Amino acid sequence: MITLSSDFGSPYPAAMRGVLLSADAEAKLVDVAHDLPRQDVRAAAFWTRFVLPEFPPSTHLLVVDPGVGTDRAALVVRAGDHALVAPDNGVALPPARALAGESKDDPNEVEVFTYAYDDPPSNTFHGRDVFAPAAAAVHEVGVDAIETLDRLSTTEEYVDLRLPEARVKERVARGEVLVVDDFGNVVTNVPGEFLDGAARVRVNGEEVPVGGSFAAVPAGERLVTVGSHAFVECDVNQGRGDDAFGLTPGDEVVVEREL
Repeated sequence: MITLSSDFGSPYPAAMRGVLLSADAEAKLVDVAHDLPRQDVRAAAFWTRFVLPEFPPSTHLLVVDPGVGTDRAALVVRAGDHALVAPDNGVALPPARALAGESKDDPNEVEVFTYAYDDPPSNTFHGRDVFAPAAAAVHEVGVDAIETLDRLSTTEEYVDLRLPEARVKERVARGEVLVVDDFGNVVTNVPGEFLDGAARVRVNGEEVPVGGSFAAVPAGERLVTVGSHAFVECDVNQGRGDDAFGLTPGDEVVVEREL
């Protein structure tokens, strides 16, 4: 299986699929998302970290590449039974660590390789001209045999993106907004267990109820809950939490439990 994730929209992903199918017409291709926030490496890392561990062993093609056409490297990352093919801007490392089951203190459970490529036909579409051929090559030999590819070299020099962690002290968690999903749900980096046993909290000084689901409050009302990714969300039942809370990605969020 080869999964594809990008911020390309349409029709560019079709060209990558064409390259992959030209290499192996029987390859099983699965599109994860091609509407990831444009040129937002951290958001892409978060969402693929959340989604890719649900897949069986696969080769994952992940292209969110603000540095396309520059001298940034192309990477292949082995993570357990999975491999990720991506630009060297950090986007692959959070999902790779999740796929490998790596702890934050043990960076050796993922292996990173650079992929040497010739001058591509286009300096604006490395997804088609660099990363899709790399993913096809990895798929052909298999994750366990990555080292047999002539174009790969092990490296310890790469952009190692790590998602920020909230600072939790007693009844106060200081974090930030990681992403806002298409529903307007505001996903923070505050761990969900911070809400355990709480009925109400303050978010940036404003009191908000804690609910186990959106329907814990009437339609149009604000609440704080724990999303499927295990982080605290600031939401509105049948509405947009980003508008109601006035929050966007990168904003500071202070969550205080009631005394």
